[in-house]
Amino acid sequence: MPVRQRFSPRRFARNFSPGILLGRGVADPRRFPLRPRRLPDLGRRLGSLGRIGELEVRLARSRAEVRRAQALRYRVFYEEMAAIADARTLHSRRDIDAFDPVCDHLLVLDHGTRRRTLTGQKPEIVGTYRLLRQEVAELNAGFYSADEYDIAPLMRAHPELNFLELGRSCVLEPYRNKRTVELLWHGNWTYILMHDADVLFGCASLEGTDPNRLTLPLSFLHHHARAPAEWDVAALGHRHVDMNRMPAAEIEERAAMRSLPPLIKGYLRLGAYVGDGAVVDYQFGTTDVMMILPVSGINPRFVNHYGADASRYRWPRDRRSLI
Repeated sequence: MPVRQRFSPRRFARNFSPGILLGRGVADPRRFPLRPRRLPDLGRRLGSLGRIGELEVRLARSRAEVRRAQALRYRVFYEEMAAIADARTLHSRRDIDAFDPVCDHLLVLDHGTRRRTLTGQKPEIVGTYRLLRQEVAELNAGFYSADEYDIAPLMRAHPELNFLELGRSCVLEPYRNKRTVELLWHGNWTYILMHDADVLFGCASLEGTDPNRLTLPLSFLHHHARAPAEWDVAALGHRHVDMNRMPAAEIEERAAMRSLPPLIKGYLRLGAYVGDGAVVDYQFGTTDVMMILPVSGINPRFVNHYGADASRYRWPRDRRSLI
């Protein structure tokens, strides 16, 4: 049976790490003929999605803000973690891929810390999430995670549902605390409601590229968090790594939970399932698993915490209807 734990924002924040949802390599633009899109238009139209003290969550309002989010991703993924940068990434010092122009970029900004830019002093971007809606993906190159998982059968099985891919999540080290994570998820929840998303999905990573050294966490996920048939997604055949690496009876569940990355534990607490098979990402030194989260199955404590209308952290002047 899938593991279901009570949602705790404080516990979720304490366990948060700079992991990423979705595959994190650099996509080859030649393979993806992306159509031009009004990248920052939605961010310009919307106001703040939430605020706690000096921290604010909202969508990127300009390409310059997207570039700053890419620079933050570079600091976390390449300088702090073990990602291997190509020449283009090293030169730009930004984590860039061909999907950035068609995604919406959720930002957490610290108005108490200013950074000098070409256009003046700007609040520091300290956290980010990348969001790709199904309607946008279908007009462009599809979903990023399709490079690792065969998601088409899932969507064919649920043609009436609206899918949302989440990825490129990271937080600057000094800000990995309850407030920043609360705002990121408040922003995500607002976006979900605003666009009537029915299913969230993306890849989460375990550190390391040797599945034999990840036997415990992979086997635990296989036996205790696998998606039911109606929500199942399988890794592509040539990339599929079997997750069933030890019998269920031999798994010590407490030790297995401790071995899981914080991001995966957080998604399990929200009610997410895990797909069939893992995928090794040698560029980023990780082994990825697919997370699938039907919005209807999100832990009610999460909904109650942020509000059915996502109003918990909106200031009074910002409590106009966004959804």
